[in-house]
Amino acid sequence: MIFEEQLMFYYISFLRPPPTQAALFGEPILITPQIANDLRTEYYTGVQDIFYSWSLHLPKPNSSTITKPTKLTSWRASTLYKEIPVPPPRNARNGEYWRLILSPGMSRKDQVISLNDQDLGHQPFPVVSDPILFSARPIKATKQERINRSYALTTNNGEHPAIFHIVEQTSFDLDKKIWDSGIGLSSWLARLHSGIVADTALVSNVKNVLFASKCDVLELGAGTGIVAIVLGILRGLLDSAGKSGKIVTTDLPSALPLLQTNITSSQSFYPCNAPEAAVLDWDETEIPTQVESFVSGIDVIVMADVTYNTSSFPSLIGTLSRLIRFSLSVAPAKAPLIILGYKERDAAERTLWEMTEKIGIHFEEVAKVPGADESPVEVWVGTTGADTS
Repeated sequence: MIFEEQLMFYYISFLRPPPTQAALFGEPILITPQIANDLRTEYYTGVQDIFYSWSLHLPKPNSSTITKPTKLTSWRASTLYKEIPVPPPRNARNGEYWRLILSPGMSRKDQVISLNDQDLGHQPFPVVSDPILFSARPIKATKQERINRSYALTTNNGEHPAIFHIVEQTSFDLDKKIWDSGIGLSSWLARLHSGIVADTALVSNVKNVLFASKCDVLELGAGTGIVAIVLGILRGLLDSAGKSGKIVTTDLPSALPLLQTNITSSQSFYPCNAPEAAVLDWDETEIPTQVESFVSGIDVIVMADVTYNTSSFPSLIGTLSRLIRFSLSVAPAKAPLIILGYKERDAAERTLWEMTEKIGIHFEEVAKVPGADESPVEVWVGTTGADTS
């Protein structure tokens, strides 16, 4: 059963993840799958078939052998903690690494999240484990601490989609997971690039600026980096000479190792200008050196899911004010556009709009993308004057 009418994203993941290593001719691997919202606080209330397949992990990037999907279980919340045995790959050899894929359907498309899909979220998002070593002499294995999800971006001609991968931690660190707003905003950017979003004067301006031959982009609160990576791939489709400008994606120091891992894993999709990861603490007053290298100012500031902690709003407002002042200091006639992906989790979060108005930023909603818990991901575009005091 697949939900049809609810406006939600649901994620297949592991309540009990697979091990890091397994016996070559041993017992089935035990896992406990789950289907929940982005914060893993609300479980899917229906029944959903889950299929499994194995992908041979090869040294060459983006190369693998994938077995035919087979039904694993019919998931329901009433059997949330049930352990499920997964048969190991039949042809596994000693020393090989295999990834376990859980998907909502039997086709290859069901194993990938298509960001261009206007029906994004009509079924739960698939998940891929980290590589599992199959060994004739296995040591005591630990549980995996990371998962992967595969995403597809379709080019304008509809052929040969770019498939990239984002790593998340299985821990509860908020900056190391995919959130609805990151996927929703990334989907809107993909469809904006393809010309299949509602076209207003403001939306046209965003497209013209964002995909211009020279556009410097700064992201705040990057987390896993999906938004910056999507922008890097989309701009790479237009640019083979390194003239598209820079993308600097920022977060706290704790987020940077995973952020850099995800940027590097998609390196082949950036012909020239890969996104650059940098530390930007909203409580600090210094601007990263990578941002200071924007000699023509900041063209676009991008943010997704930066509103979950209302106590951080003064720091965020201060950061936006400093960045806008910096941009205007090097390019007085060009204030940056601000693109915000937002999903309401608490009505108090909407005080952000009042606070931004006070520093001269006016936000206008340009789109809604289905999100979890019956709350859509909203896309807002902010424009600003010179008053950021």
